[in-house]
Amino acid sequence: MKLFIFSNTLLLLSAVSLTVSSCASKSKANQKTKAPRSPVAVTVGNAQTKMIRGVNASGRLEATITAPISTRVMGNLVNLNVKVGDRVKAGQVLATINHQDMSAKRAQTEAMIAEAEANLQNARKDYQRFTALYNRQSASEKEMDNITLQYQASKARVEAAYQMRNEINAMMSYTTLIAPFSGIITQRSAEPGTMASPGIPLLIIEKENSYRVSAAIPETEISKIKLNDKAQLHIKSAGKSITGKITEINPSSQYTGGQYLIKISVPETENKGLYSGMYVNVFIEAELPAVDGKEGNAILVPQSAIVEKDQLQGLYTVSHSGTALLRWVRLGKNYGDQVEVLSGLNPSESFILKAEEKLYNGVPVEVIDTL
Repeated sequence: MKLFIFSNTLLLLSAVSLTVSSCASKSKANQKTKAPRSPVAVTVGNAQTKMIRGVNASGRLEATITAPISTRVMGNLVNLNVKVGDRVKAGQVLATINHQDMSAKRAQTEAMIAEAEANLQNARKDYQRFTALYNRQSASEKEMDNITLQYQASKARVEAAYQMRNEINAMMSYTTLIAPFSGIITQRSAEPGTMASPGIPLLIIEKENSYRVSAAIPETEISKIKLNDKAQLHIKSAGKSITGKITEINPSSQYTGGQYLIKISVPETENKGLYSGMYVNVFIEAELPAVDGKEGNAILVPQSAIVEKDQLQGLYTVSHSGTALLRWVRLGKNYGDQVEVLSGLNPSESFILKAEEKLYNGVPVEVIDTL
């Protein structure tokens, strides 16, 4: 009996061994037949050493025209027809304010006008009658003066009533808020039913597809730039590099902490994909004095080639074995669409500008173009 059990156990172990061997053989066969990974097509470029002669600044994108919409009268907000993000046209009604009290005042004014015109008509008849009597020497000069005074006073009361009606009509026009130009609503600070107060904005409207950059320049460099200078604008969030032109230079820094604000135009052809409030890196070419008799050189690479991981920055290079190799670098200032490399990359050393697929350390690469 024991011999029989032992024999069955040997047979079972042999079967398991054969199965494992067969699976291992199949796995090795699959590994042998698996095709090697095809290389990723990449474009490489060389780091450039460039003489830096210009001014760097940080700025923000803003609409060229911004208008706060407020009222000149106090009253309950009846309707608010727009919300943030709505596009409006010039003349479109945005909100209305309750004006029942003004309507009542206008009705009173209309009654005053009717009364004043009736008195004027009566005074005119008296004036005409007494003029005829005075010409026939049937009325004294004093009587004529009194009648003339009454006639002039009646005309003045009619004019005053008309002007009062004009004032009320003007005030009533402030209860209907309209868009001063075509644009987009960027802020809404009230809701229907709330009290609208004079001078407090209810809405803010910005002109759409019309942008400029506002940047701050330190006092040590403001004298180096002038109107119409070209400025390189790099908007990282939009992935765009734009050439603009300085259109305004504020000559005072009294309320800006020693910084001089400048405005830089953005071409209308570059407005697509831009939004007000985006951060902008600004580089303005300018004649700057040398430091210690020497002009500084910098290693510059395109910002699009920078890889960011866990607050670290790096560049992919091509190793001797033809694979991608991530090189960590330390970055300096931005110059338009380029950034300065302080360490980690030698001058004229090549790096990967762009790749057809996602890169990682060790992936085979094939250089298809060199810029």
